[in-house]
Amino acid sequence: MLTGRRLVVDSSRALRSLRFSSTSTTSDKYKIVVVGAGNGGLSVANQIYDRFAAAGKSLNPGDIAIIDSAEYHYYQVCVTLVGSGLRSKSTTRQPLESLIPKHLTHISENVKTFLPESSSITTTSGRSVSYDALVVATGLQTNWSGIQGLPQALVDSSSGVSSIYSYDTCDKVWNDIESLRNGNAIFTQPAGVVKCAGAPQKIMWMALDRFKRTSRADKIKVNFYTGMPTMFSVKKYSDVLDRLRQDRGVGGYFQHNLISIDSPNHKATFKKADGTTVDVDYTTLHVTPPMGPLDFLKGSPIVDSAGWVSVDPATLQHTKPEYNNIFALGDCSSAPTSKTATAVIAQAPVLTENLFSVMDTGKVSTAKYDGYTSCPLLTGYGELLLAEFKYGLEPKETFPWMDQSKPNRFFYHLKKDLFPAAYWNLMVKGKWYGNKTIFRPSFSS
Repeated sequence: MLTGRRLVVDSSRALRSLRFSSTSTTSDKYKIVVVGAGNGGLSVANQIYDRFAAAGKSLNPGDIAIIDSAEYHYYQVCVTLVGSGLRSKSTTRQPLESLIPKHLTHISENVKTFLPESSSITTTSGRSVSYDALVVATGLQTNWSGIQGLPQALVDSSSGVSSIYSYDTCDKVWNDIESLRNGNAIFTQPAGVVKCAGAPQKIMWMALDRFKRTSRADKIKVNFYTGMPTMFSVKKYSDVLDRLRQDRGVGGYFQHNLISIDSPNHKATFKKADGTTVDVDYTTLHVTPPMGPLDFLKGSPIVDSAGWVSVDPATLQHTKPEYNNIFALGDCSSAPTSKTATAVIAQAPVLTENLFSVMDTGKVSTAKYDGYTSCPLLTGYGELLLAEFKYGLEPKETFPWMDQSKPNRFFYHLKKDLFPAAYWNLMVKGKWYGNKTIFRPSFSS
């Protein structure tokens, strides 16, 4: 029943009972608050609204609020295509307001503090917003200043330094690739968490192919410097990518973390696993900066010791029983899987079902997330390796009749043509379920 709101902790410290009023009583009290309007926030807000309607328990317009002060929403997955000269960066963003339907309330502010004991948050302006259920979908933070000299190099048109990880710099990547005639092209990846762990080498493969197609490859040496011990976290795909690296003459420097850039002298300094450093000359340098949890989340009562929102990896519900009306998905959550848009696609319907069930019955449903994520890994123009896996780094592939460890053109066109259209027309509206889009998701324990 969706009647008067009440929160009770039973003597066994099990799930709190949730009771809800039929309407929101003030403009700053909502049944459901979603923090963050990236792909996770928009898709799950729409799916939650639709789920209640499907159950005959429709929410009123305004019962769900999305909190985010951003002016634009970005399709971040597409920046590799921009850096590869396949798309204009203007196609990767739209005004956020235009993507939020009228039945959802948009609070154009940012959250300052979480107050889970009172089921409320405080915005940066001091506004208090209370909720019956909370979804955190804030994404993660790109730490540009984590590499000495990087911010200055990125704004210097002559530095040869670029990155696909910013709307402001992703087109500089293509300019640097096109203008390079000879020398050393270095591509980096840090140790630890990054958005789409395959992206740092996607742009490398595309640049290498471009050099070959324009008869420059014999004058340009391409090297991959990564803080990771292998090419990819999943062995099946890592082995293929390492063979590809060797066959194509790409230098591989593992457990090398970029720590500083001297752009006037075109030198990059890497820290190796043994703690020593090495200076490397570059002509062009593509940088993947270190990333981590957002500053405003660190130290809040809803995160773990690393700064990620602490959720059950299967249900996406908060791990503390007293915070059972809090859920999280996407890059900000503690779910131990690769942080990608495809992970969000798989997580959103599970979170939706469990949130609905908690609000309706006081307990989660049988819906479980198995850690599915995917990395459509471009290896050149007209070819792509589709890495799909779940918790435990175990492959979970959509096309078992095909060898997904072999790059092919079909996967390439999924990435280049289908996925962008599906994103803007379906995903941000809560209508895209990846490989389950045709057959709407069903859940089992």
